[in-house]
Amino acid sequence: MTAQSHSFAEVISGLLDPWSFILTSLSYLPSTIVSLIRTAPLGTLLSWPRFQPLWFASFWSVAGPQVRSTAEPRVIPLLQGRVHNGAPVSADDAPSPGVGGVVLEVGPGSGMWVSLFSEQNLPITHIYGVEPNAFVHPPLRAAIAAAGLDDVYEAVPLGIQDLAGSGRVAEGSVDCIVSVLCLCSIPDPAQNIAALYRCLKPGGRWYVYEHVRVFAKQGLGMALYQAFLNLIWPHCIGGCELRRDTATTLREAGPWSLIDLSQPPQEPWFSSLPHIYGILTK
Repeated sequence: MTAQSHSFAEVISGLLDPWSFILTSLSYLPSTIVSLIRTAPLGTLLSWPRFQPLWFASFWSVAGPQVRSTAEPRVIPLLQGRVHNGAPVSADDAPSPGVGGVVLEVGPGSGMWVSLFSEQNLPITHIYGVEPNAFVHPPLRAAIAAAGLDDVYEAVPLGIQDLAGSGRVAEGSVDCIVSVLCLCSIPDPAQNIAALYRCLKPGGRWYVYEHVRVFAKQGLGMALYQAFLNLIWPHCIGGCELRRDTATTLREAGPWSLIDLSQPPQEPWFSSLPHIYGILTK
């Protein structure tokens, strides 16, 4: 993090931003309940594992595009391989090739990033989009069609925990993994990140942009604030956990030949959703 100073208003606004996100999600709760009462068995309404994905899908239909507009300046350079020490660099200084070959996208959701795979003219031969939430499959398929990727992008309706035994993606068959703001919500992260690692070929690359638990340099106060926020956040934001040490889990998934993974240097100390950003090479 830089030593840049911030005004009191900026700090307060930054600390309150997650609560605005939670309130937006809660605003979609009544319409989700009404929709279920009209169209689904009562058991869906009474079952949290079945109800939460629909609630999240309704909320994300509006929140997702907003998140994309904020994150795109980091995601595009990431897909192009133009990231070093947590920051975008020029094409001449790119330390890694861009995304290409056989790609596994973790948690594509409603297809928020699908268009970039075609817009950036990446040399991709096939994409597996591993997405367990059936309620986002219709917009995901629409995004695939709109991007002209029907013959390239295969939506896999499974969770990562079910992928290994499915026969859909063989170990050692994937050139690149892309995970953008999704590893926060996968179950058993150590086990499932290790399973994804095994899908990579030797020399394969994992492109990462994820929010994580606050860093030690942010101080105890921010750690406690994030822990308090995390009591509520996962229930309203589709099971997303704020307190995961995803960088360590990725590093320990298996042997890497190169790890270039850092916090973006411009993130302020009061960020309750700090990120890791970069590329790991098997």
